[in-house]
Amino acid sequence: MTVRRWPGLRREGRVPFSWAEGGPIHAHMGAPETAIKAVGRTRPGLVEELLDEVGARGASDLHISPGTPPTARIEGALVPLGEGVWGSEATTAFCRALCSEQQWMQVEETGTADFGLSHRSARFRASVLRQRKGHAAVLRSISSTILTFEEIGLPEVIRGLLRRTRGLILVTGPTGSGKTTTLASMVDWINTTLDRHIVTIEDPVEYHHHPKRSLVTQREVGEDVPDFAEAMRRVVRQDPDVILLGEMRDLETISAAVSVAETGHLVLGTLHTTGSAATVSRIIDAFPASQQAQIRVQLAMSLVAVISQVLVPAIGAAGEASGRVAALEIMTMTPAIANMIRQNDVNRINDVMQTSRELGMIRLDDDLARLVKEKRISRESALAHAQDPVALATRLTR
Repeated sequence: MTVRRWPGLRREGRVPFSWAEGGPIHAHMGAPETAIKAVGRTRPGLVEELLDEVGARGASDLHISPGTPPTARIEGALVPLGEGVWGSEATTAFCRALCSEQQWMQVEETGTADFGLSHRSARFRASVLRQRKGHAAVLRSISSTILTFEEIGLPEVIRGLLRRTRGLILVTGPTGSGKTTTLASMVDWINTTLDRHIVTIEDPVEYHHHPKRSLVTQREVGEDVPDFAEAMRRVVRQDPDVILLGEMRDLETISAAVSVAETGHLVLGTLHTTGSAATVSRIIDAFPASQQAQIRVQLAMSLVAVISQVLVPAIGAAGEASGRVAALEIMTMTPAIANMIRQNDVNRINDVMQTSRELGMIRLDDDLARLVKEKRISRESALAHAQDPVALATRLTR
């Protein structure tokens, strides 16, 4: 079948969808059966054109869902790509084209499949799912370039933490806050600077790390190992120095991460929490009441640092939107904080952080205030992401 470009769409800011079966595919989605069949047959053209557009627009995500046109997330905002609405048959055909036989079988059996996807020199994290109206997909763009600490805005204290030979370092934040990017930069710094065996356990593998000064082993959940808990049970027999745990999603995995960090390994992990105190509470609360006293003791001994981040819309020199910038909170373990964790007095951690800036600690609201002062973000954006908006508003007014 001959595939031709639809002229003018890129100029109008829409996706340059393929022509097939005598007309533009997206104009017929969910209508003629011939168009539905065309989607299945034009998988290389349609999928690649969409992913090309995601890269050209600098979008972080692509959403394919019944009842809407393909939609990209650009600088935090959802932007339709084109005007044609896709029907459930079309989105199912598109989702099927993304998956291998094994992955599609997983969608049919469990309702979801997560996997990595390569496109030209770019990579995507794909999640294909069943929903009420049919099948849908979300593709997260993964930059092929690993950012430096300076580009992210990570302070010098992080380098000292990564030289540790044991303990738990957590990178936390809401979904889409750049945790994976920060972890990739940290792993790359260790890989470049130190003589270590790094084992990553991810679902799926996102950034590919090639051995430099370190040896790097990357394991993908669902492909190389059944689940995170099983990978953590086996990892200590693989002579690791550094373990990257892509997600601490359940009690068994959290327990294993804390225990491995105690046994002479540096563990890097993630949690979907915002703020150091909330992160500590989240870990403790994951355990039954009968085990919480013990995990507080273990956490006080093993936790090295919590790095919490959010992505905030940036403003350029003209005051207009200009990408996003990371606001950070960094808590490093001190005897005072360790004692608060043991005594179940984590609410006072913020007070210690406020008086321990000389140790490299940063509170999220302090970093937001700094970014406002430097005119890198707006006052409104800072307040929207603050942990204590009232106190920050008073501070900014002064």
